Amino acid sequence: MGLLRQLAETRIRQAIEAGELDNLPGCGQPLRLDDDRLVPEALRVAYRLLKNAGCVPPEIQLRKDVADARRLLALAVGSGERRRAAERLAALSIRLEHARGTGLAAGCYRNRLLDRLDQEESGVASCGDSSRDTPSSSAT
Repeated sequence: MGLLRQLAETRIRQAIEAGELDNLPGCGQPLRLDDDRLVPEALRVAYRLLKNAGCVPPEIQLRKDVADARRLLALAVGSGERRRAAERLAALSIRLEHARGTGLAAGCYRNRLLDRLDQEESGVASCGDSSRDTPSSSAT
């Protein structure tokens, strides 16, 4: 555990023991996870309609499909089943890479962000340099 995290945990524990966190506003209430205060007002209705309809951006859906294909490949037993799962994963990965390169935010920052999301998805948290940062591998 990092020093900062350990310090935060200690302070939180002390505040709980001192009763400083008792009877806070919203205590016992469910979290409001669909808070859209940061979405521009002109887009809120459209975003809410898409969200309620179960629509997600194509790249997000592809990421979910790739994660599902990885799980299927890990669970595949027979050689035929493994081959089909591997082919599906390869096809989805190619589509995902294509989708990543066609977005408006393509570039070094976007690639670093996607690397971090990949690392978090695989359970690795590292802030090291990425091979995607090289100009030859960044999409235009």
